[in-house]
Amino acid sequence: MRRFEGASVMITGASSGIGAALARAFAAEGASVALVARRPDRLDQVRRDIEAAGGRALVCACDVSDAEGLRAAADQTAEAFGGLDVVVANAGFGVSGCLEALEMEDYRRQFEVNFFGVIATVQAVLPHLIRSKGRLGVVGSLAGCFGSPTTSAYNASKAAVMSLTESIYHELDEHGVSVTCINPGFVASEIRSVNNQGKYTGNPDPVPRWLVLPAERAAADMVRALHRRKPVVFITAHARWLARLNRLSPCLVRWVVRRMTRGKLAKFQAARRNTRPPSSDGA
Repeated sequence: MRRFEGASVMITGASSGIGAALARAFAAEGASVALVARRPDRLDQVRRDIEAAGGRALVCACDVSDAEGLRAAADQTAEAFGGLDVVVANAGFGVSGCLEALEMEDYRRQFEVNFFGVIATVQAVLPHLIRSKGRLGVVGSLAGCFGSPTTSAYNASKAAVMSLTESIYHELDEHGVSVTCINPGFVASEIRSVNNQGKYTGNPDPVPRWLVLPAERAAADMVRALHRRKPVVFITAHARWLARLNRLSPCLVRWVVRRMTRGKLAKFQAARRNTRPPSSDGA
C-alpha cells in the first residue's frame, strides 16, 4: 500500500526544485497535493505532470509573505481534499555577499521569506493540522548548522528556522502534530541561480555536479522522514557527516572553513550569482 494513500498535502515553493519533486513524490504515494508558489505557470506544469501520472493536484498561487493568501490556500486545500494532513514549508531563497557588501534590506528580505514565511505558513495551516493530527515539515538547511563567508544572511535565516522548529516540535506535540526539520545539503534546485532580490537569473550552478543530489532522491528521503514523523533529518551524505562533525568538533570545522576560504572572498562572491570581484583600482 502507498504510504500517503488518501492524504492531503500542501507544499510551499512547489514550482521547481525540491518542492516540485516533493509534490510528485507525494502524489506517487497516493496523496492529493496542493501546490503553493508565486509562479502559476510553473505550478500548472507540475500539476499537469501529476495528473498525467494519475494523481490529483491543486494550484494555489501566492507568496509566503502574504499571510492572508496562505490562509486562503490552506482553506481551499482542506475544502477541495477533505482536510489537510501534511504541510511542507519549503519556500525559500538565498541572499549572498559579504557583510560589507550587503544592506540591512538584504537581510530583512532574506528573513521575510525564509523565516517569517515559515511562521506565516505554520500559522495558516495549524488549525487544519490539529484537526487531522497531521505532519508538518519545515525545510532548514545544513547551512544553519555553522557559518561560512558570503552567506551570512542565508545561514542566519536557516539557523533561526532550525531553532524555531525545535521549539514548536514540543508545542505541537501537545496537539498530536509531528514536526520534522528537514536539512538538505546540496540538492539540485534553482536556489543557487536566484539573485539577492529572489529573481531567477539562469546562471549555472557553481557547486560541482558530483556533490549535488538529484531532487527526486532528496524528495524520496523527505517523504520517508515525514512518514516516520522523524524530528530531524539531514538530506545528502555530506550534510549528515558535516552536521555530525560540527557537533563533535566545531573548532575543527571552523578551521577547515577558514583554511578553504582565506584570501578567496572575492572569488566566492563572484560565484554567488549577482556579485563580481572588485577590479584592481577598487571600483
